Amino acid sequence: MKRIRGFVVSISFIIYVLALTVLLFMGARGYVWADLTTLEYIKLYSNFVPFQTISTYVEAIFTGSMNLDIPIKNLAGNFIMFLPMGFYLPYFIRKLNKITIFSIAMILLLFSIEVIQLATKRGSFDIDDFILNMSGALLGFVIWKWKAVQQLLK
Repeated sequence: MKRIRGFVVSISFIIYVLALTVLLFMGARGYVWADLTTLEYIKLYSNFVPFQTISTYVEAIFTGSMNLDIPIKNLAGNFIMFLPMGFYLPYFIRKLNKITIFSIAMILLLFSIEVIQLATKRGSFDIDDFILNMSGALLGFVIWKWKAVQQLLK
């Protein structure tokens, strides 16, 4: 039974990583900005001010100043996107079963993703995406640590 569970978790992780790769790096976004230098792109498409984008989207939800799909997809999508990492990383890498080590690993992973998106012009560096992604991963980790979840995996 453990082998079957391990196989299913491994296959689901591969599918998840492929879906993340498509969401984070694939698509036509990079081609539109190909004529900008990397420095120009960084200046135009980076947010280093925490909660700037989040507060804009939350305000838009309450004021109706934006189509609701945009803020909800951005806020919920960025939060949910890395929630599964809270399960997968500690499952596959036992050393990541402590919150501090898991947090450090996620910070490094998310920072790397944001920098790669920026350098390849396949997205922007947005500290708010980082905050939402990290929050989702931490919630996933907390769920992973629940005794009920741990007992299901035994």
